[in-house]
Order: sequence, then structure tokens, then C-alpha cells
Amino acid sequence: MTGPDPVSGPGRLTGPGPILLVPDAVLLPEGPADGYAVVVSDGTFGSVGPAEAIARAHPGLDAVRLPGHLLMPGFVDTHHHLTQSFGAALAFGEPSEIFRRVWEPLEGALDEESAYVAAKLAALESLRGGFTTVADAGTRAHVDVDLVASAARDAGIRCVLGRVCADAGNEDEGPAALTAAEQHLARYEGDPLVHPSLAVPTPESATAHTLAHTARLAAEAGATVQIHVNEHLAGVERSLLRHGLRPLEYLHHVGALGPQLVAAHATLLTPRELTLLADTGTAVGYNPVASAWKGNAVAPAATMAERGIRFGLGTDGTRGDGFRLADAAEFAQRLAYGLASGDSSCGAGWTWLGRATRGGAEALGLGTLTGAVAEGLAADFLLVDVSGPELALSWDLPWELVRRGNRDQITAVFTAGRLRLWRGLPTDWDGPALVRRAAGLARATVARAGVTRVHPTSTAARERSAAR
Repeated sequence: MTGPDPVSGPGRLTGPGPILLVPDAVLLPEGPADGYAVVVSDGTFGSVGPAEAIARAHPGLDAVRLPGHLLMPGFVDTHHHLTQSFGAALAFGEPSEIFRRVWEPLEGALDEESAYVAAKLAALESLRGGFTTVADAGTRAHVDVDLVASAARDAGIRCVLGRVCADAGNEDEGPAALTAAEQHLARYEGDPLVHPSLAVPTPESATAHTLAHTARLAAEAGATVQIHVNEHLAGVERSLLRHGLRPLEYLHHVGALGPQLVAAHATLLTPRELTLLADTGTAVGYNPVASAWKGNAVAPAATMAERGIRFGLGTDGTRGDGFRLADAAEFAQRLAYGLASGDSSCGAGWTWLGRATRGGAEALGLGTLTGAVAEGLAADFLLVDVSGPELALSWDLPWELVRRGNRDQITAVFTAGRLRLWRGLPTDWDGPALVRRAAGLARATVARAGVTRVHPTSTAARERSAAR
């Protein structure tokens, strides 16, 4: 029985399960395994092992052979802002803390239709880049957050959905914020793709009481709290002036650190703060592209790995390409730390591939659900074409995936056992139509948002330079 036709379509990959897939290799937690196969059944990996043994154990299944392909876990984005997709290059070349001048005005201008479309557009880009899970850090749009859940669900991506809890400057809002937080955590119980989370934009966005109680609520529910921590120098200095403590130290002081917390960015860290992360089990969302594009520093992720600190990789909504994210993760460590110390490996390819998949799932509290190709886990995976010039002459596949992989090599994306994308296009809804719809809505949204940019566009800047 032949596999999917690379020209005409995905063949039997869209059929009802169970389905036996036989690629050239399977990327397991311990590394690539040649001659392996998987059985996908009821949205999970039912069996994973040597192809001959799997075929004998399932005599009723005809193998779908996938020559020239690697089956690997889908990427996990530990930090995204799904309703910011209309902004795109508005933030390029801008100084830090652009959330005040770009993102908050933009999200504030979204209505129900544009919020849904923006989130679905971001989900589509993520799927095209090989992400099967994204963590949304909470929208500031004045809409029901369930619109974001619907957009993710309709796109076919797994979503850790943050709900903003903020009461700074008005302690009277605290009880209502915590009540809404409890309702949000209960709202998606049993949802196959949406996993509720709480979100505090920054430590200064909530009172000490709310910070402590969101941590407790999330811990009791087995969920996460997402907070931007130690991202920009200005935020660190404001915390020192206000509390005499750095942001991460302040969160520890109020009782908000712990396994339930995902500290987004965590770039400006002292040795003591690294110890706090390690001792409390707090997780980190390492966002290397965001550091390069608008940050003040690069998180010491290689040191975190050595110290046993839990962390995954995040895009911060910059670009939805899992391979380029893994490459940026290693590249940023090499530039920021490796060159100065003569470290030519900087964790090697397997570190960043692992943090882009199972490490991200573990940081988000989903390690027992997804992030690896293993029996019993959700069948969130990619079929990657390894027959091209970038990957065919393989000497070290993990390194090559990190440095030479790209989203154009992704043939298929599966979430919860269902084929969601085939060669970059959704299989059960109209992706190009969504992009056209988003383009029109984005123009109207940005026009009324009141975005403030420090720098002109590239074209305008070039004209000014030529005039001088």
C-alpha cells in the first residue's frame, strides 16, 4: 500500500483511524530511530516501535508508508500573543516596551470579529511553522476570551489559553478578577484542545494579593500562570524603586513563584534569581527572537539547562516557524555567552530541539499529554521531508533540524491525531480566504488604534536618508 501522493494530496492520512504510519525515521525523546512506525488511534499514539514488530501486532492495519519523511513531535510555543497578529512589522526596529505604544492600543481596538480573525490568523501561521501547541499570554482586547479559544479550536491547534488577571491601581477589582479566574479555569474542563491558564501581564499589573491568589488557584487546578518577568531594564528598575526588589525577587516575596508559574522572557537574571527559579521549580519561556528584535538581553538558557531549570521556547508572536525558533535559541546562546567562553557547542542541537518540543510541553504543564512521540501521548506531530538537499546527507539529524530545517520542509501537521495542514494549507477550511479577510480587518483596526511608533517605516526612513 502506498503512502500519500506528494502531488495530488494526503491520501489515506485523512481517513478514520486507527492508522499505521511507517516513515523513514521517528524522532523519539532519545533521538531519531530508523525503521520505526507508529499507530495513531483515538487522537493518541497507540503504539510506537520497530516497524516490523508494530505491523505484526496490528495485522488488520495496512501500512501507510512515508518514504523520505521523518515523523517528529510538533513544536510547542510557550509564549504567544494570538490577538496581536495584525501588528506584524509595526514593532520592527522599535525600542523596548513596545507593548505600551503598539500592542495595548492595537488589542484595545479589536472588536469581536477582528479579535477572532487575528487569533485564527496567528494560529494558522503557527501551524504552518510546525507548532501544534501555543500558549496565549492573555488578550487585552475587550472581548470574551472564548473568541480566542474558538479561533484556536477552529484552526486545529492546541492552545494554553491565558485570561488576564490585573487589578493594580484599583484593589476593588481584585475580588472580581479572582472570581473570573476561577470561572476561566473551570470553563474548559474536558476540552480536547483548549487548556485554561491565568495571565498577569507583568508583576506590577496586579496587587500582591492577586499575584499570590492566582498562583494558588492555578496550582490547585493543575494549570499555569503566565507573567512577563525581568524582560526589560525599565521594568526591573521600576520594581527596584517601588519594592526594593527585582521583579522575580518580588514574585518570590509575595509567594507567586512555583511550578505553576511560566516566567516569560526572564532575560535579566542575577545568580540569585537563577537559584530562585531552580529551587522553586518555576518554568521559563525563553524567547530568543524577541530578545534580538526588541529586548535588552538574552536569557541564560544554557545555564538554565545545566541548573535543571524548566524551560521551553517561545516566539512572543514574532514569527511562527519552529525550526527557525530552535535555530535562534542556539544562535542567541552562542552570541551572548558561547563566544566569550569558547563554548563551541552551546548545548548542541538536541538541547534546543528538545526544548522546542517536550521541554515546552513540560513548562506548560502538558508534559504528560504532548511534546513527544510516545505511547499514550496526544498524536501532535509533523511529517518532515528529509529527502531534500538540506537534510538528505545527514550526519547528525538533531543538529541539522535545528540549523538547516525550515517550515517549507513540513509536509503535514497533525494535532490530536487529525491532519490539520497539508503542505502549508488547512485540510478542512479555507486558509487563503482567512488571510484575505484578515488583511482588510487589519487596516481598519490599525487605523483606529492610535499606535505610536518611534521610527518611520523602512521606506520612509530610506527616503529621509536619501534626502539628507
